[in-house]
Amino acid sequence: MTKKHIVVAGLGGVGGYFGFKINQENETAQKYKVTFIARSETYKKVKENGLVLLSPEHSVNHTHPDAIVQSVNEINDPDLVLICVKEYDLENICRQLKDTIGKDTILLPMMNGADIYERIRKIIPDHIILPTCLYVASHIKEKGVVEHKGKAGKMIVGRDPQHFSEDVNWIVDLLKESKIDLDFKDNSLTDIWTKYIFIASFGLVTAKHNSSIGTVCTNDEQKHEASEIMKEIKAIADKKGIVLDEDIIQKTFDKAAAFPFETPTSLQLDVNSGKKNNELELLGGAVLNFGKELDIVTPCTRKIYNEIKAF
Repeated sequence: MTKKHIVVAGLGGVGGYFGFKINQENETAQKYKVTFIARSETYKKVKENGLVLLSPEHSVNHTHPDAIVQSVNEINDPDLVLICVKEYDLENICRQLKDTIGKDTILLPMMNGADIYERIRKIIPDHIILPTCLYVASHIKEKGVVEHKGKAGKMIVGRDPQHFSEDVNWIVDLLKESKIDLDFKDNSLTDIWTKYIFIASFGLVTAKHNSSIGTVCTNDEQKHEASEIMKEIKAIADKKGIVLDEDIIQKTFDKAAAFPFETPTSLQLDVNSGKKNNELELLGGAVLNFGKELDIVTPCTRKIYNEIKAF
């Protein structure tokens, strides 16, 4: 029987962490063929030294995939693709994947955002896409080296609403065999939107003020802005039939208060360092698009989105 082919597209903080776990387990078990896709310097480093993960979870910190390639068009008809690129590269990689995947290829998007599923579905309309929510504190330390701190990374994966009864048990088995903390559910959208209401509100407000998560919790103006954004997102979720806790706003502030006071957000860091690519569309643009589509007013998100855009 032919081994199933797993492709990890992108070796940043997320792809590096989860891709490492899948590949290191497979180096011993040899149940799957694993290919990494990485660009330029990362490609060279991983080809020479393997992928390195600095994590308290792993005493052996390097792993060598069966193959490492530089572009999507070097792969052919994989069984599973973990899409681990930055959100602003999503459409680009989906267009490339469309020409290389087979009709049974399953897509596992490894990024947090409320509109990720819809954006992939627009470009790749017929395949199984498993909506996923991620929790992991990992980042690129240098090219080919990922550092992970804190708790073990967690994946919450749901069935594809459009292909609900398709058998994806082998993917659940793969992730669990890889010693990934996995919660597989019929519906992961509540988890995705619960996380999104946090990352969008705090991302937008910290980026506007160049402040920290702790400041948003304690400064009256910033707390008010974050609350208003959360209300707008909750209204969108309600209209989409996604069930969020009635006290989601208080719970989100409680969650934020558990972070060290000076914790930044990635949008704040990117916007205020002048980085060209950032997640403003993921955290602000998506709310505006959903609002327009569902006829829900989103004035606070619009105002802050425009202010950040003007930077």
